[in-house]
Amino acid sequence: MKEIVLPGIEELCTKREELNQQILQEEEEKNRLQNDIRLLTEKLAKVNESLARKMATRNEFDRTIAETEAAYMKILESSQTLLTVLKREAGTLNQVNDNS
Repeated sequence: MKEIVLPGIEELCTKREELNQQILQEEEEKNRLQNDIRLLTEKLAKVNESLARKMATRNEFDRTIAETEAAYMKILESSQTLLTVLKREAGTLNQVNDNS
């Protein structure tokens, strides 16, 4: 009976040890993956913060550009009005000068 039971127990012990090695390997892999996830999560947070700052800066550029373009258009309109007035006054002065 001993010859039948001992090999069975030895086989079970061998299978248990093999399984235990697989468990240890998978636990190491799990720990590696969890560390990778932590590092990637930190990197993602930094990228999100940087992106938010850059988008805010871009929005400021957009606002400044829009305000500058609007001011430029007002200057052009004023210049056109001034040019029209100058031409009219020059024409009036030429008429007065011609009549003298």
